[in-house]
Amino acid sequence: METSIDTAEKNKELLQKTVYSILFSISFAHLLNDLIQAVIPSVYPILKQNYNLSFSQIGLITFAFQLSASLLQPFVGYYTDKYPKPFSQVYGMLFSLMGIVSLSFANNFYWILLSVVLIGIGSSIFHPESARISNMASGGKRGLAQSIFQVGGNFGTALGPLLVALIVVPNSQKYILWFVIGAVIALGIISKIAFWYRDHLIFKKNKPIVFIDLHNLSKSKVKWAIVILLIVIFSKFFYTACLSTYYTFFLMDKFHLSIKQAQFHMFIYLIAYALGTILGGPLGDKIGRKHVIWLSVFGATPFALLLPYVNLFWTDVLMIIIGIIMSSAFPAILVYAQELVPRKLGMVSGLFYGFAFGMGALGSALLGKLADATSIQYVYHVCSFLPLIGIICFFLPNLKKK
Repeated sequence: METSIDTAEKNKELLQKTVYSILFSISFAHLLNDLIQAVIPSVYPILKQNYNLSFSQIGLITFAFQLSASLLQPFVGYYTDKYPKPFSQVYGMLFSLMGIVSLSFANNFYWILLSVVLIGIGSSIFHPESARISNMASGGKRGLAQSIFQVGGNFGTALGPLLVALIVVPNSQKYILWFVIGAVIALGIISKIAFWYRDHLIFKKNKPIVFIDLHNLSKSKVKWAIVILLIVIFSKFFYTACLSTYYTFFLMDKFHLSIKQAQFHMFIYLIAYALGTILGGPLGDKIGRKHVIWLSVFGATPFALLLPYVNLFWTDVLMIIIGIIMSSAFPAILVYAQELVPRKLGMVSGLFYGFAFGMGALGSALLGKLADATSIQYVYHVCSFLPLIGIICFFLPNLKKK
């Protein structure tokens, strides 16, 4: 029989050790969640063709999805900071499941909007709580934990266009229903994680909560640092909205590729984006998050500026470099923000995920309008200057342990 000493030892390990089983489980759930999200931009060429949509309408679809995925996140995080809900992710995945079923049958612009909003609501519930669970299971290795969590999502985003190219493009829109399998598997994994999360909360109940301040900054400096991080998020996600929403159209327009060929090139970029995420968190743990943020955002500038002028081979090469460099920033940004405000992990995570999705929404809508007014290639010329905004990272304060 298990003694109280054994239980105490297990609980101690629960709080102090890096729980890799939970980290990899939540990462795989993130993969499936973002795989479902990635179906949306991946089927744009099909929807545009089937329903004669303009680039402005494509931008509005992304805007509706990203806005529904962004607005709720800070509120979800704020609420669950006060009243943790271990099973909230299950409800979020049910919204995503309904959205993917609806999208497979949608036959007009407004039905498509409703479908992507359902998926967006699911995403807004999933991300803040998942970031909190990653932090709980990190055992102090926050950067590593965020990278493991993020890389799952990025691999899911990368698999989206590949699976759409193999399953949906050769057949019909209704084949989107196959992605319901991913949602069902995710529900099983999330349910298991929810029980671990619940047990973790039960053990912590009535225990004193200890916060470790990782800086000695004044409140005004903390606010200034958060503003800088949000500006960095603006430049990063406005630019990546250009890459993720319109890249297949850019390839089809400039290099005369088919939908299927363009999706495979998109897959190359998204795999590179996923690999970069693996580097960002652990590197931030070692050399400092400020340096990783600075290098990853501003460092992509020369490659972004070259991108509109090269052939297909060098487009792939540059997109791999841009993907690896830029994706390494977000785990470092998120953990840096959590260390600035350690008492409000859910709210901070929700704010940054929400703002990131929001910038993606705004970027997609505005760039769609610009593409209709000019051309998709002109959009890529304009957006190539956005990473220059990353120079503001120079003003981020260093976080030093007391």
